[in-house]
Amino acid sequence: MQKNSIQKLSKLAVPLKSKGRFYKEKKTYLRSDFQRDRDRIIHSTAFRRLKHKTQVFVNTSGDHFRTRITHSLEVAQIARTLSKFFNLNEDLCETLCLAHDLGHTPFGHAGEDALNNCMKKYGGFDHNIQTIRTILFLENRYYEFKGLNLTFETLDGLLKHNGPIKNKKKYDKILGKNYFKNKIKLSLNPSLEAQIASISDDIAYNSHDLEDGLKSNLFKLKELEKIPILKNIIIKHKKKTKYFSSDLIIRQIIRDIINEMVKDIISNTKKNIKNFKLKDLNDVYNSRHPIVTFSKKMREFDKKIKKFLRTKMYYHKSVKVKTNEGKKIIRKLFLSIKKNPKSYINVSKYDKSNIARSISDFIAGMTDRYAINLYKKIQ
Repeated sequence: MQKNSIQKLSKLAVPLKSKGRFYKEKKTYLRSDFQRDRDRIIHSTAFRRLKHKTQVFVNTSGDHFRTRITHSLEVAQIARTLSKFFNLNEDLCETLCLAHDLGHTPFGHAGEDALNNCMKKYGGFDHNIQTIRTILFLENRYYEFKGLNLTFETLDGLLKHNGPIKNKKKYDKILGKNYFKNKIKLSLNPSLEAQIASISDDIAYNSHDLEDGLKSNLFKLKELEKIPILKNIIIKHKKKTKYFSSDLIIRQIIRDIINEMVKDIISNTKKNIKNFKLKDLNDVYNSRHPIVTFSKKMREFDKKIKKFLRTKMYYHKSVKVKTNEGKKIIRKLFLSIKKNPKSYINVSKYDKSNIARSISDFIAGMTDRYAINLYKKIQ
């Protein structure tokens, strides 16, 4: 049965049979290597905690705004559509989407900025690299090894979340010098599955933050009409205000935005595959260009949405109040725990040689609620 599945995949896909893992394990006929990876992510503590980690709003501000877990699921759904269309390794693609935010701190990017400042002298903090730390060292669920022991292909895709890695300095500081040796070629292009996961993250971010922003009245539909592509979509749906609720109209607009972006990626990626003369997976890895991309017109649209969201949402007065509060909590937690680590963390579980990194791991793993409650206790 698996043989047939292997033959059906595109030559550009990562094969269903993995090159392996750091620690050898017995195979199972029930699941492929990448199904096992996906299941390990879903069963991990870090994944469950995403339920109570903020996307943009601090989690206490309403039940219907997105958290990291709903965001990760939405990214996975968009990516599966693209992956299926190009006949790629869907399980790998889904795994990368579900795992991509495991390293996020409480309070979204505000928490990350604060923790990075606290860790300046100790190698800094980066949520993408923290995802790898979580998977390699912090999730302990097996007798035989630390971490989740995911396949090299999954690690490759997560490491190159934003493309090939030219400068390894930060990775060496946070993960340990040359940790991957020759198992993963950091300077090569990521797989198409990884590129799809990354661009699906962009689509989900843009469209769903627009929805959350509209629902929370941070901006109005009228303000979005200034953005090309969006203008036509909004005008089409605004005609229905007599018959349907504004909530439903917003949902339809968001569906159309996602649809437009997905269709654009499909047509543009087809062109790239043809223009770069890609015949197999090696061609993908050795390509000097990203392959899964928006057209020029859609790139402009993507930039405009991001700029709009920055101005009207992320830097909105009411959101800034929340994010500044989040930064204050992270700073206070870091300084208090650093004074007396043993009172807060089981030091034997962490890296004694780098206690600051252990504190950073502990804080990064917190949910918003846990961080708020601990902060109140410390006060």
